[in-house]
Amino acid sequence: MQSEEQVTAAGNEISESFKTAKKLSDQVLAKLKENPGQYTMLTGDRPTGRLHLGHYFGSIRERVQMQDRGVHTNIIIADYQVITDRDTTEHMKDNVLNLVLDYLAAGIDPGKTMIFTHSATPAENQLMLPFLSLVTEAELHRNPTVKSEMEASGHALTGLLLTYPVHQACDILFCKANVVPIGKDNLPHVELTRTIARRFNERYAGGNTVFPEPAAILSDSPEIPGLDGRKMSKSYGNSIMLGATAEETAKLIKKSPTDSERRITFDPVNRPQVSALLTTAGLVTGRDPREIAEEIGDSGAGALKAYVTESVNTFLAPHRERRAELSKDMDYIHDVLDEGNRKAEQIAEETLDQVRSAMGMRY
Repeated sequence: MQSEEQVTAAGNEISESFKTAKKLSDQVLAKLKENPGQYTMLTGDRPTGRLHLGHYFGSIRERVQMQDRGVHTNIIIADYQVITDRDTTEHMKDNVLNLVLDYLAAGIDPGKTMIFTHSATPAENQLMLPFLSLVTEAELHRNPTVKSEMEASGHALTGLLLTYPVHQACDILFCKANVVPIGKDNLPHVELTRTIARRFNERYAGGNTVFPEPAAILSDSPEIPGLDGRKMSKSYGNSIMLGATAEETAKLIKKSPTDSERRITFDPVNRPQVSALLTTAGLVTGRDPREIAEEIGDSGAGALKAYVTESVNTFLAPHRERRAELSKDMDYIHDVLDEGNRKAEQIAEETLDQVRSAMGMRY
């Protein structure tokens, strides 16, 4: 068991490591803004359900900004990674198609951004084999995501979950992505990807650069709480889905818990539930949550919920309208995914051919 001093030292080390990573991230972002066309970005989602406001403010908005700047943007729908910690693929197709609908409604342009799935890009998945030769079992066990996902699922550690970080490296490297927007919790994934790229270049490519060492771009987005003050999560039922109707949203907000104090104040530590509602309102209106709290004052939780409902529904109205229009032509949604899958597999085949050449495996 670690002593208090050891825990404090470990915490300080993590803090310093994050500061270093943030400084590098800011430097890369500054260069990217000057020359966006020199950068290729990879991001993605697991199709475990519908996207919510947390996804929008945490990642989707930034993807649209990167795309519109001129960065080569790629979005993977990581369907194989759903089964790292789940026993079923039920609703997979519905979830995948709904992700595409939300991406397009939010401003992702399939003419500029490649949208594809794991299961339709076998050449990308084949990179797992040489990449697995470049990492040790100990390195995989140390990955915090592997640990947390295993604990959360209550399942035995599967081979797919153990190698999940390597699969993510395949996602990033097959398209030669050199920037990966992430939250700080995912820094170890990018570090392992950099290690795999470096080791491949050294071990199999004689020091030549087959793969770039991608840089992490750390998101400045605030952590977005769910309506009950906990982390916004589909599994908690505290999320406002992008595709929900105005009526569904109003009902969800109305049911959200608050506290017995009538005066509305922004105090995330002592009043997490009230503060979560204020944070949501602040995000969708661009206002300071404290200013909103002061404005509502002694009007109580009912007035707060009414304000949040109106603000969220006003913010989401254009998204919902675009989404409804897109959903009238599901053949187009299928075409977008088919074209993205075709492009991704073509890129993956080219990369795999370079890998075979580097490893002397072209016969």
